[in-house]
Amino acid sequence: MLKKLLSRETCAECKLCCHFESYDVWNTPLLTPELRDKAKILLPDAEFLSFGQNSYRFRIRLREQQEFFSCPLLDPEHGCMLGDEKPFTCQIWPFSIMELHGRQLISVAAFCEPMMKYSMQTLLAFLKSGLSEKIFAYAEQHPDMIQPYDDFYPVLLWKPLKF
Repeated sequence: MLKKLLSRETCAECKLCCHFESYDVWNTPLLTPELRDKAKILLPDAEFLSFGQNSYRFRIRLREQQEFFSCPLLDPEHGCMLGDEKPFTCQIWPFSIMELHGRQLISVAAFCEPMMKYSMQTLLAFLKSGLSEKIFAYAEQHPDMIQPYDDFYPVLLWKPLKF
């Protein structure tokens, strides 16, 4: 979805979105039941936690003093084991859909260095070229993916109000 902004090579080199700090467990990929079933086949020993109405996250068991971990679906040589079927939150990263004061918004992870070479106007124009509608529509069908707003993520776009 983001190939006009980030090349596969750039993402494969970085993989920042696939690595987490111990306090960042809340930001691990959210899986639909179908993706959870595929992940179970790929990772038979994986455990999952029910999240929200109809979603799942990997159960991450951190060892004492462990500060960092990788997404269980990350193959260091080949990237995401799910390929093009990766979770929607991963497909749109470093964009996120969040909620603040009852309104949905799309934000961007300011720590994605390749993305930050673009101006906020360029990122906003990219969202408005069709991606924002896809994100808001997906969130309507999968409300579990909507995160509470984190002020470390600059807001790019608010969901239009319906009158």
